[in-house]
Amino acid sequence: MNIPRLELRGLTRRFGPVTANQSVDLVVRAGEIHALLGENGAGKSTLVKMVYGVLRPDEGDILWEGEPIAAHDPRAARKLGIGMVFQHFSLFEALTVLENVAMALEAPGPLPALAIRIREVSAAYGLPLEPLSYVHTLSVGERQRIEIVRCLLQSPRLLVMDEPTSVLTPHEADSLFETLRRLAAEGCSILYISHKLDEIRALCEAATVLRGGRVVAHCDPRQESAAGLARMMMGAELERPIRPATAARSSLRLVLDGLDLPGGLNGVDLRRVSLDVYAGEIVGIAGIAGNGQTELFAAISGEALAPSANDVLIDNTSCGHLGAAARRRLGLCGVPEERNGHGAVPGFSLTDNALLTGYQRAGLARGGIIRGAATQAFAARVITEFGVRCGGPGAAAATLSGGNLQKFIVGREVLQNPGVFVVAQPTWGVDAGAAALIHQALLALAASGAAVLVISQDLDELFALCNRLAVLNGGALSRPLPIETLSVEAIGLLMGGAQTQAQASEQAHAA
Repeated sequence: MNIPRLELRGLTRRFGPVTANQSVDLVVRAGEIHALLGENGAGKSTLVKMVYGVLRPDEGDILWEGEPIAAHDPRAARKLGIGMVFQHFSLFEALTVLENVAMALEAPGPLPALAIRIREVSAAYGLPLEPLSYVHTLSVGERQRIEIVRCLLQSPRLLVMDEPTSVLTPHEADSLFETLRRLAAEGCSILYISHKLDEIRALCEAATVLRGGRVVAHCDPRQESAAGLARMMMGAELERPIRPATAARSSLRLVLDGLDLPGGLNGVDLRRVSLDVYAGEIVGIAGIAGNGQTELFAAISGEALAPSANDVLIDNTSCGHLGAAARRRLGLCGVPEERNGHGAVPGFSLTDNALLTGYQRAGLARGGIIRGAATQAFAARVITEFGVRCGGPGAAAATLSGGNLQKFIVGREVLQNPGVFVVAQPTWGVDAGAAALIHQALLALAASGAAVLVISQDLDELFALCNRLAVLNGGALSRPLPIETLSVEAIGLLMGGAQTQAQASEQAHAA
């Protein structure tokens, strides 16, 4: 009865000269919800990939119910009863829920019978799914249900979850927690990775903390404060930036004037979007992914052109008809949601990635000639000022952890001194220390006179940063309201589409 469900003994994994995990010991017992904590680059992803069989350790042992595992790959892991829900979904959007689930099962059986099983299991665990729905029509929360349900159909005895609430509304997160508690009560073990320390304290009964690839603490997170957990992760006190009081409005720097923009194939149409962002303020856009955030970022950045030049204005210059490079010359910089492939080229060095967007505003090229020394110096400055852990300016972007790459991309844009700055999901999947650094950079940018627009699904982040807040739902944008007049509950309901815009606005005003 005392044999652990999963035990790691001295697990070590190296990538060339870099040691990602060093002599890691970890025990997860039956029915336990166990948190795995650490800063970006601490080795969490490498560790769970070894548990799931994606990577093999260089040293150490993985024991399953007391027995060492020899040959280990994802298929063998699933046969043992190990399921994993990755942070980034692995779904085919053009296929149905049923087809996506069938492809993940060893023996799916007849599809009509599988559809019945999906309905029964999803309903039983409070994760309702319609098997015949196409994935591209579903919200992010519903897509995560697919990932979880197809694990549940394999009767997992250990469920590994990587940042499961990063794309969920508060209500969806609460529903997920109830499901996980029920699974644990039924004997399923859960290894849970999250940077949201308050939810770790509410959900998990044990935690292993990594720092620099090594275990630095085991604890019961319910007995620790969020600040205490952050201190374990970072080895120092976390200083949270404080949003200054809203200053009087000065110049208007970004205007969207009744913007209508087709979303294209599987996209979301923007419908009469109007927005003003003034110098020195941070305006937030809340919303569940898939409600037009990608399209809104593209419309502002110049990746998608507006029907009329006057639909978008930067510092009183009509630019709806101008592309991204021309808008950068007007003072716009931005950070897209997807850092790999959109914000940075994984195979390029950090120096080359700095050149991609900084060649104009940072003066990294003249007369069509790249200034190599200046470009390398600019990349080095970003690395230093934003605390990017890497092998230097020549390191490939693909070698950085997600949080460190995010710090580099944000720093690259902030250090170009933009007049208008738009950022999507600024701290998605980054640790508390990196999030605080990024937040401080946004606050400092606004204090310098820039107009800052933050598109995020993290309501805590938006309430901490923003002077005004609006909600994007189905391609329509609500009227931005002062943050002091809003409640998390009202915004969460509007994000989930549970109310009409008018109803939610009334509740927000009354809060």
